[in-house]
Amino acid sequence: GSAIEVDTRKATALLVYLAVTGEGHRRDALAALLWPDADQTRARAALRRTLSTLNKAMTSEGLRIGREAVGLDPDSETWVDVLKLRALRSQSAAHSHATDDVCSICIVALTEAAELYRGDFLAGFSLRDSPSFDDWQSRQTESLRRDLADVLQRLIYHHSAAGRYQQALLHARRWLALDSLDESAHRQLMRLHDWAGDRSAALRQYRECVRILDQELGVTPLEETTQLYQSIRESRPSPTPMATQRKLASAEISDALRQQSAEIPAVRQLREYPLVGRSLEWETLLRTYNAIRDDGHIVVLEGEAGIGKTRLAQEFLSFARGKGAVTFDVRCYQGESSLAYAPFIEMLRSMFGKNDREGGWLAAVQSEWLSEASRLLPELGSLRPGLPPVLALDSPGAQSRFFGAIIEIMLASTGGPVPGVVLFDDLHWADDASIDLVTYLARRFRGRRLCLLATWRSEHVTAERRLRLLTSEAQRAGVATTLPLSRLGFSDVKSLVLATGTRGATLPEGFEERLYQETEGLPFFVVEYLATADKNVYSASDSTWSIPSGVRDLLLGRLAGLSETGRQLLDTAAVIGRSFDFGILQQASGRGEDEVVAALEELISQGLAYELAGEVSSAYPTYDFGHEQLRTLTYEETSLARRRLLHRRVAEAMAARSDRRGGPRAPASQIAAHYRMSGEDSRAAQYFELAGQHARALFANAEALQHFRTALEVGHPDALSLHEAIGDLQTLLGDYGAALTSYETAAALCGPSVLGHIEHKLGAVHHRLGAWDLADSHFEAAQDWYGDKDASPERARLYGDWSLNAHRKGDPQGGLEMALRAAEIAQATNDTGAVAQAHNILGVLARSRADFDEAFKQLEMSLKLAETLGDPSARVAVLNNLALARSDAGDYKRAIEIIGTALDLCASQGDRHREAALHNNLADMLHASGRADDAMAHLTEAVTIFAEIGVDSGALHPEIWKLVEW
Repeated sequence: GSAIEVDTRKATALLVYLAVTGEGHRRDALAALLWPDADQTRARAALRRTLSTLNKAMTSEGLRIGREAVGLDPDSETWVDVLKLRALRSQSAAHSHATDDVCSICIVALTEAAELYRGDFLAGFSLRDSPSFDDWQSRQTESLRRDLADVLQRLIYHHSAAGRYQQALLHARRWLALDSLDESAHRQLMRLHDWAGDRSAALRQYRECVRILDQELGVTPLEETTQLYQSIRESRPSPTPMATQRKLASAEISDALRQQSAEIPAVRQLREYPLVGRSLEWETLLRTYNAIRDDGHIVVLEGEAGIGKTRLAQEFLSFARGKGAVTFDVRCYQGESSLAYAPFIEMLRSMFGKNDREGGWLAAVQSEWLSEASRLLPELGSLRPGLPPVLALDSPGAQSRFFGAIIEIMLASTGGPVPGVVLFDDLHWADDASIDLVTYLARRFRGRRLCLLATWRSEHVTAERRLRLLTSEAQRAGVATTLPLSRLGFSDVKSLVLATGTRGATLPEGFEERLYQETEGLPFFVVEYLATADKNVYSASDSTWSIPSGVRDLLLGRLAGLSETGRQLLDTAAVIGRSFDFGILQQASGRGEDEVVAALEELISQGLAYELAGEVSSAYPTYDFGHEQLRTLTYEETSLARRRLLHRRVAEAMAARSDRRGGPRAPASQIAAHYRMSGEDSRAAQYFELAGQHARALFANAEALQHFRTALEVGHPDALSLHEAIGDLQTLLGDYGAALTSYETAAALCGPSVLGHIEHKLGAVHHRLGAWDLADSHFEAAQDWYGDKDASPERARLYGDWSLNAHRKGDPQGGLEMALRAAEIAQATNDTGAVAQAHNILGVLARSRADFDEAFKQLEMSLKLAETLGDPSARVAVLNNLALARSDAGDYKRAIEIIGTALDLCASQGDRHREAALHNNLADMLHASGRADDAMAHLTEAVTIFAEIGVDSGALHPEIWKLVEW
């Protein structure tokens, strides 16, 4: 259940090769594959080191390493997405039915397979020095793209045969994104648009095909494609797919295909979730409804897509029916805005269909009203023969008579002891004529006992829209109430999770917090994630969660209506990140200032983006996406080639801004990440190193470590310096085993002039571990590599550390001789740092002899020099030793003050081992001064940190507790 992380590209390549091939390989073959330019001995040695790194990353589970062959352990529970995708596709292909017949079991497998493919195989990864691996990677990429294309085509066929054209269109667009030159994909999209009733979109798809083929290949479409275009243009539709011979049971469709439905159900039928976070809105609804006496009222539920408007409206309809009210539920649909009175036609059909069940209300309806209503439903003439003829529409008062008749029929059909309710769901999709009729009704609510309930999306109803004017006018008249719905809070999401009982799924610790972060409290998203929690493993620690199909469909629907410029700006913004500013957006998109302003206004008006209040500079206003999932999906829907182009443009824009003085500067890590995603590894490596240096200067050690590792991974040319820097950071973090490995790697890469420096650092790590003899051996090796140049700061520092090691070994005389030698060389070279260190060591040795006057003298001199260096580590060392000397002399008050200063400095620097030692020393001083409770608190902190760093690769190192002075 945990991801495997390794810090070198070769280890990544080796793991991927073993995992995807699924078989064992001879060591010689692996060495030749990954290190083709090295001789056999060096290549096998590199393979051994890489296997060691990989085995450690996998916690010694999952690999089967033999003397001659290496492979993944077939008995391990290692999960590989590529193998899973191929297994799902094979499972469907091997099912016992005709190849063009897809059953519910196959659909579930194929859908899961399509969702697994979130990008090309190892996108952005390569081994420049291994052509054979790159060739294998390319073959795998093409093979997997063919697999995905096959999966998508079969999904398209099934959904088309079932009439779910919108869902089929989603898969067809993804198929075309694999290869924009594939005419069969273009033809499939043309057919689907035609079958879905969008003839203009089908014709546009043909023109897009012509443009791409001409631009990329300089050819015209095939005859088959041109003939299909002619047929669509002449309104000769292609025959729709025949339904499969296999008859799916209704239960199979309900269970297996509900998630794949093209129309997102307003209220989930399969699973019911409690209504949470709407107590205030519910109280307002009930209070408004109960106040209806003689005059009608319109209630509007307003909010973004997925906010739960329909759910709240349906709950209210259920409540009203329970009170004895007659209710009608009418839904408006996108794409029907050109069908005059479409929602009222649906409403009238529903009303007349309820005539017998609702007490025969039709008998009380005047013939003139039915005659007017027959303009919409001609079949009404059969209900009451001999209806009077309707007047011509151009006669005086014709429209008023028509509107009045519809209203009277509404009142007659909803009449009863309590006010009836008519719901117009998604009223923003209604045609203009229907809105005219609703407006007419709202102006005549006086004396008409009816509750009109409407829902609409706020992003589709701007201040200029007629619906907004309608509610404003009705509110002034006192006959309208608007309830804007907000997103759920964390407590609401947690209550929903607890109330559902997780539907039998075992959810990990922290799931509620992560669910809230992923959904940002949007109810529809919450429900979709919960609905799939029983088949998807949602770990709170996963870097990404797969987007449920229902969420994806909703978001794609919101993107569908954008202009070309608006979509291009949104794609660019998605590449920049969750928040983006105007300057970078304009530079990266390549659009003019006016175009960017207009597109941003479009995005804001539709709720896809918003301006960040309080984060707007005079030069660069800043914006954010309406929802993180919207940004994620926009990014995923952008082609790989365009993503790379945009990442490069964003990186260049950020880098150019950072090179200028004044104004906001982009962090080097952001620039590096964009260059990496654009495929420009060399430039990314430079900025990752720079990001590591910045983080290191701020003592953000973990972040610096990650940046340096990534710089190595993308091929930074100065591997020696990076391995050394990584070793320094690992030492500070107390990861001594890893630090030794990094220094050893640096030693293998460096020349003789640097080797003494690296040997010195290796000795220092062994000293921290309490391995005095090993430390001695490395210090001695460092001395040899430094050569005969006695008068050098490096040699002075070496003798200082060597002196302390001798002291720890119980050789005070040897330690004193080494310390005096260090002081002599430091003075001769006039190196302040080396001089400060020499005085510090002499102070430690004086304290060990109980010569406190000499200890105070040496340590005070060292502290004075250390304060001029700007190096907190030197000050921490002296302050700690001075506090120990004061404590030994009985001055606990002063000792506690001094070591408190040292502890603050050390914590900011991030040296975990020395921080633990300082807590331990402070605990001793507090205990000696009679402050037992304070002492215990610091001792507990010391034990906690020592325990974190005292175990490496399963081995316990109790010697680290002995590091109390340095």
